[in-house]
Amino acid sequence: VQLVESGGGLVQAGGCLRLSCAASERTFNNYGMGWFRQAPGKEREFVATINWNGGSTYYADSVKGRFTISRDNAMNTVYLQMNSLKPEDTAVYYCAASGYYRGIGTMVRDYSYWGQGTEVTVSS
Repeated sequence: VQLVESGGGLVQAGGCLRLSCAASERTFNNYGMGWFRQAPGKEREFVATINWNGGSTYYADSVKGRFTISRDNAMNTVYLQMNSLKPEDTAVYYCAASGYYRGIGTMVRDYSYWGQGTEVTVSS
């Protein structure tokens, strides 16, 4: 059971990136998924979540209107489109899968499976 993130990198403020999270098993299509991030010296924080069929999403206030979470269950992949990036968005971004719940979740404890993380650096 694996989640593999990709798409991180270095971008200037105001730029955009799209993160991808590929799941190794089709069963993840039945679960809610989320994106979290962790900046150096800070706790892991919620960014965005999506339910099993993409019909429900929820965002942290800090990214609302700039980030969009989506999923393609045919590809076993969840995406995070990040626009209008700010230096404070700099962090390691982690993809997570519930493993047991179809809905959305904003807490770390809502998720049983985690990717290895992909680093996003936004320069000013």
